[in-house]
Amino acid sequence: MPPIINEEKCTRCGICVDLCPQDVFFGSEEKKTPQIAYPEECWHCNACVLDCPALGAIRLRTPIPMLLCHR
Repeated sequence: MPPIINEEKCTRCGICVDLCPQDVFFGSEEKKTPQIAYPEECWHCNACVLDCPALGAIRLRTPIPMLLCHR
């Protein structure tokens, strides 16, 4: 499941676009809300969430099978 971007909280800084190791946000334009181009490629690494300067602007929906593996 792809990251969810809250457009009201997003500052459009582009850090998540630059940081994503899988280029989930590929093709996003500068100074605009990032677009999720490849949602199936998300590794749920949480890098975009942790490094986003706007708290709560990005959140991940971790699939249930992944949650069970981490327990």
